[in-house]
Amino acid sequence: MPRDILVGLIGANIQNSLSPALFADVCDAAGLRGYYHLMDVDRLPGRGLEDLLGAARVAGFAGVNVTYPFKEAVPKLLDEVSDEARQIGAVNTVTIGRDGATRGYNTDRTGFRRSFEATLGREAVAGRTALLVGAGGAGRAVAFALFDLGVQTLLVGDKNEAQAAGLVAALTDQFGSGRCRVERDAASALAGVAGAVNATPVGMTGIPGLPFSPAAIEARHWVADVIYSPLETDLLKAARGRGARVMGGAGMCVHQAAEAYRLFIGVTPDIGRLHTAFAQAAELRDRASAAAD
Repeated sequence: MPRDILVGLIGANIQNSLSPALFADVCDAAGLRGYYHLMDVDRLPGRGLEDLLGAARVAGFAGVNVTYPFKEAVPKLLDEVSDEARQIGAVNTVTIGRDGATRGYNTDRTGFRRSFEATLGREAVAGRTALLVGAGGAGRAVAFALFDLGVQTLLVGDKNEAQAAGLVAALTDQFGSGRCRVERDAASALAGVAGAVNATPVGMTGIPGLPFSPAAIEARHWVADVIYSPLETDLLKAARGRGARVMGGAGMCVHQAAEAYRLFIGVTPDIGRLHTAFAQAAELRDRASAAAD
């Protein structure tokens, strides 16, 4: 008899998430019966992170993924946090033991790093300067991943300057002084960097706009986005149109999901199969969206 595994996702604006399809495929490959429940605070008025995490514990979930805007808030609600997640200051994966004990991890760092290596190559950033726009939960993981990849200097921009300064302080504490600073004018900073990452939700389906003006993007740049809904944001379209190499959020999603699901079910998913499942789910989602329009 296949074992039932119940997990979910807590966040806002998550109705287009492909996580349920990915988890279903991973469970199918492992001979498990998996159920992935979306807990969207935009659809659950009056329910907050603490309420939903508590409900998951009571319901016997094996764990939950956590996304915007809760990645930085969730650590203080957990029984234990991994060293890496504590260093980053954000959690995107929570395992729940049979006794209800909760432990937080951050798989975004690994997900971004592996996707960047496969798509743009480590040499695109190693020993060079990069720009990061967005210093929230996703941005913090991306920042540490860029240092894993060998970035020499990182410029951090965020509309919340205190948040940007907090991330710069954390990076300085870990990697030494002089290697990162707050950047107040992202568009102007493009002249002095090898590439840029958008780690804000701006550009996601339901949150239209551009995180910064793409006018200064050149063919020598690379531009990455953590968003995968849509698969290619307006920022990436603009960057591609200007000849830059681009990386969408699909690879990061797949790689971070693989690590999260390993934590949930104790089985390491096949990355190639997971990429295929992602592509198929994205195509079905986009067809349904087009039909609705």
